[in-house]
Amino acid sequence: MKTPRKVLGKIARVDETELSVIKKRMDVVTVVVLAAVAILVARLWFLQIHKGPYYQGLSERNRIRIQSLPAPRGNILDHTGRPIVTNRPSFNVVWYKEDAPDQKQVIKDMAALLGEDITTLLDRVRLNVDLPKYVPVLLAEDIDWQTLSRVENQIYRLPGVQIEATPARKYLFEDVASHLIGYLGEIGPEELKKHEAEGYRPGDQIGKMGLEKQLDLTLHGEKGEKYLEVDVKGFEQQLLQIREPLAGNDVQLTLDIGLQQAAEEALAGKAGAVVAMEVDSGRLLVLASSPPYPLSAFKGRIDRKTWEAILNDPLHPLLNKTIQGQYPPGSTYKIVTALAGLSEGLINPETTVYCGGSHKFGNRRYGCWKKTGHGTVSLHRALAESCDVYFYILGQKLGVDRLARYAKAMGLGEKTGIILEHEKAGVVPTEEWKKRRYRVKWQEGETLSVAIGQGFNLVTPLQLCIMTAATANGGKVYRPGLVERIFSADGEPLQHFEPEIIGELQFSPRHLDLVRQGLIGAVNEPHGTASKARLKGITVAGKTGTAQVVHLAKTKGTREEDIPYKYRDHAWFTCFAPAEAPKIAVAVLVEHGLHGGSAAAPVAKQVLLRYFNLPPEDENKAAVPATPSD
Repeated sequence: MKTPRKVLGKIARVDETELSVIKKRMDVVTVVVLAAVAILVARLWFLQIHKGPYYQGLSERNRIRIQSLPAPRGNILDHTGRPIVTNRPSFNVVWYKEDAPDQKQVIKDMAALLGEDITTLLDRVRLNVDLPKYVPVLLAEDIDWQTLSRVENQIYRLPGVQIEATPARKYLFEDVASHLIGYLGEIGPEELKKHEAEGYRPGDQIGKMGLEKQLDLTLHGEKGEKYLEVDVKGFEQQLLQIREPLAGNDVQLTLDIGLQQAAEEALAGKAGAVVAMEVDSGRLLVLASSPPYPLSAFKGRIDRKTWEAILNDPLHPLLNKTIQGQYPPGSTYKIVTALAGLSEGLINPETTVYCGGSHKFGNRRYGCWKKTGHGTVSLHRALAESCDVYFYILGQKLGVDRLARYAKAMGLGEKTGIILEHEKAGVVPTEEWKKRRYRVKWQEGETLSVAIGQGFNLVTPLQLCIMTAATANGGKVYRPGLVERIFSADGEPLQHFEPEIIGELQFSPRHLDLVRQGLIGAVNEPHGTASKARLKGITVAGKTGTAQVVHLAKTKGTREEDIPYKYRDHAWFTCFAPAEAPKIAVAVLVEHGLHGGSAAAPVAKQVLLRYFNLPPEDENKAAVPATPSD
């Protein structure tokens, strides 16, 4: 039966089935509309209420950029307050990738402006690929004025590229004390993990070596922040707010920069080391390793050619020879043997030995440096003229373990605890040490070599200087001091470091005086081995040493000038002055210098002349020539 319909103004009857279908359709549409509205409302709530602060922050960052302002590092001063390392303005090129629609074009343009290969810039960008987009990529560091001008003139068409002014290190004495000062470099991934809590971020500079590394937290300061309004291309519109950085603390060293210069000038062209310290405090006045490495080469990224040249240099400029070089002490060790013999009652001032040029032990002859022999010698002559035979016989009586006990008491064979990194301990051999190290028994003949500073003995120049200072000051062994004071940037004292005694020798004052008199003779008597260190008006006490590099048989019969450099003996000289009231101790090593008297003693003399403010002496007028050995 059909439902009536409206005809000519009258309502016809409605079809119930059709109406039911329409109602169902309307219900479905209503549900769909309500669901859509509910989803939109939920999404709006999620975005505006729940995630509102997050997206508000993103929106602000699109408009406001927060730039980190590096803090000037603290200055490094010598003991008089004279600046050694300060800061200078430098300019870096950084790139905010998020601001560049066409990143490839920006890299291409920047390669041309910086005069670099495009692959080099791409490598720098790839190194930072995992960093957040708002962290800038460092494209070039410490650019020169010409490069700065080129970039500034084109920066309007380089989205995201900016010039950042930042403090860089200024070395007022160029490469002087380079091993001591160290250098800075861009922080690496492992360093970042370790130091992130201290405020370090990718691209920051951090100490890589020397005091710059060891005192980094003291020197690096606190970064500031700058809030900038930028446009869509990252160009600055206006400065909104700034928080100035706080400069790092200043560090005053015990070092005497003038004395350091004198030492390095005396070592010029040689490989070696000079250590000088105050006898009664342990404060280091000189810590010179030669050759120095070029500090300027380490600003920014060092180029491969320079790096390979430094690594392949046969004089090893990267090695801090004052604390990392380990050498047989040669005849300077006779100070230990003499004091041990006196303390054990095995010798006295009148004890004599006949030196005929060698000493027979077992089936072998141990030669003296003076092939014709010294004749009958007492302790005084044995020290002054460095008679090997005297100390062979004394060492044989002492034995290696007793020698080792005295050597360690005087600061040999152990790290000194200096603030610098990678210090070596050296070696003071004992019977047990050899058995543990080589799995063989100690041979008595080896003791004879140890007694004159050869064999397994190894020391650093710093250790030898500490031993010399202890001999001069009556037996006090000081920890070497390098940092005197630390100040805030506005001059407020923060820390002061006092001398630290780490050991005291139990030697009789009389025995120490006997050894000192022998050392005075070495420099000032006619047949002494160290006449090249003699000063007018100042009594110097010292001991020369020659440390074998290879077995004597390898160079036997060869003239010294014909011996290949790498096979030549090392030259030692250690001293203190004035001998009557010691103030300064100096230890000098010249690698492959052959003889302490001719190679190392003149270096020490230049340091002493500068320390006592004496006029230079004409070496051609030296009254007594240096002994040609030891």
